[in-house]
Amino acid sequence: MGRARRARRIAQQAVYGGGGAAAALGALGLAGYGVLRIEAELAKRIVGSPFDGAPDDNGTYGYGPGDPIRFLMLGDSTAAGMGAATREQTVGAIIANGVAALSGRPVGLTDVAVVGAESRQLGDQVVRALEQVPHPDVAVISIGANDVTHRNDRSATVRHLEMAVSRLRLTGAEVVVATCPDLGAIEPLPQPLKLLARRWSRDLAAAQTVAVVEAGGRAVSVGNLLGPSFMHDPKIMFSEDRFHPSPAGYARLAAALLPSVVAALELLEEPSTTATSPHPHIRHGEGVGPLPVAATKAVRRPGTEVGPAEISGESRGPRGRWAVLLRRVLAPVPQLRGDPDAATEPGEPGPGPGEETPTDPPEDGKRPGPVSDPAALGGRPAS
Repeated sequence: MGRARRARRIAQQAVYGGGGAAAALGALGLAGYGVLRIEAELAKRIVGSPFDGAPDDNGTYGYGPGDPIRFLMLGDSTAAGMGAATREQTVGAIIANGVAALSGRPVGLTDVAVVGAESRQLGDQVVRALEQVPHPDVAVISIGANDVTHRNDRSATVRHLEMAVSRLRLTGAEVVVATCPDLGAIEPLPQPLKLLARRWSRDLAAAQTVAVVEAGGRAVSVGNLLGPSFMHDPKIMFSEDRFHPSPAGYARLAAALLPSVVAALELLEEPSTTATSPHPHIRHGEGVGPLPVAATKAVRRPGTEVGPAEISGESRGPRGRWAVLLRRVLAPVPQLRGDPDAATEPGEPGPGPGEETPTDPPEDGKRPGPVSDPAALGGRPAS
């Protein structure tokens, strides 16, 4: 079964109920599960826990006239900034400073993320956040890693995320979600645990993308954004525990999320910043098509945003909801050597036009114009 179909199935189970984790463990077999438990315990011993917590990054960032932009940060230890040495090094603070610089207004950051949080705890975080800021302008959620490490039911996990996004959207807030990172990039994990962690985390990320867009948010693929650094120096992007990002790692994550936050707040007047009226560049591998297909493509390219789209005024087509895939971060991220998921899985569509060489200039030297062709994502052209 291709990842697009798995993502759609998990998202549907989140609505109608069903256990994905139990089926996955059943297919694995008792012997394989026993091996994984042993390897997981060994990995826990290797991965240290030298941090007592995360810096308090709540407060106002930037300067300028007018009321501060109201910014919420929710999620797990990555959203909280565990591994950062100072408050200015967290993902929330970096995004807040970036938004302040581009808007010319101060940004008030309210960070309710909890170290070790799982998706089922997002509901409580939303309640606490809205008690402090009843009408936020934008919210960023980073969640999923602990759901994979604790082998939580994926359908239930996705359902909790979708409910959190929906609740925030009801307040009028724009919502940007950093989907589950590729845990196969974590250095201490041995094989076959590394391979399975990569597969499970990518399947969850694709299902999260489907749920987030269905709820009216924007999903940004984190993937193996930090993983390739292990090929050179694992101490650059990861902190002392070899699991949480370092300050440099948080800067890279924030750089992947900031363009989507800026677009959601409509701070730049660009045609491609409106999710419901997209103008993707086909040369960059962007396009409009069925949501599960877009979610699958995003998983394979970190920094890719997937948001809701319409074709001829319709939000849904024969294969479900339309979605736009945007490469907001065009700098290529190298694939991990030997990554089996870098290639197209059976049953999944191949790369869209221009995706294999997104940075190659066109023959005439001109930047390609905007297109809204769903065929770029395996969809049907608008009538």
